[in-house]
Amino acid sequence: MRRTEIADLIVSQMERRRTQLTTFYGDQRAPYFVVDDVLPNELAGRIYAAFPLPERMMLRHSIRERKYVTSQMNRCDALAEEAVFAFQDPRLVELIGGITGMMELEPDPKLYAGGLSLMQQGHYLNPHIDNSHDIERDRYRVLNLLYYVSPGWKSASGGHLELWPDGVKGAPVVIESRFNRLVVMATTRASWHSVNEVQIRAPRCCVSNYYFSAISPEGSEYFHVTSFRGRPDQPIRAIVLNADAILRNAARRIVRSGIFKTKHYYQR
Repeated sequence: MRRTEIADLIVSQMERRRTQLTTFYGDQRAPYFVVDDVLPNELAGRIYAAFPLPERMMLRHSIRERKYVTSQMNRCDALAEEAVFAFQDPRLVELIGGITGMMELEPDPKLYAGGLSLMQQGHYLNPHIDNSHDIERDRYRVLNLLYYVSPGWKSASGGHLELWPDGVKGAPVVIESRFNRLVVMATTRASWHSVNEVQIRAPRCCVSNYYFSAISPEGSEYFHVTSFRGRPDQPIRAIVLNADAILRNAARRIVRSGIFKTKHYYQR
């Protein structure tokens, strides 16, 4: 199935719910909205089946996170690539811009930190805010699109998205990573989010995209790297990760690119 056909289905579902989604997004302290049953279940299941095996992906493993990722879509099943880029269809970008009120949205054909992610039992993402900019540091990262495709995913499965509207010392809003569910969330300096630990021996698969804008979502200029924190019950890890974020931010302010350039983007 071609990306334009997949985008047709997504746009149709979201257009029908546009007013509801706009109202919901505007009411959240940590802005986000959810769309369930985004695609026909049969197609969502085929996208899940198109995910590469973990050994063909890059493992990100540290005290910050543990997950498999890939942005190198030409090494994946064709349907996986079509599904990723369906979310970059201009009609969908414009629709989501209208829902969120974000101006001059642009998708990211380089898939910087996007593409596909796969988490297995014991995998997690500690609370963090995403890198503030695109790979060239020209545009602000303003929205994160997460489309979950693991069949039968339940509350007890773990691996759920957590938003922290009051910061990491508060209580998170838990958004379950249900099959065929799309989550669109803002990414600003206050958009702390995490993924709690996967509890079952099954892959938690996600199609991921970011939207960028030349306009700062906060009305003023800023820059930061992806910055992690410890959970409320991880005081030692909190200290280590806070120091890690300070050092990496300082390094990136001095050196714009070069040795700090990530490999997590589509190298065509």
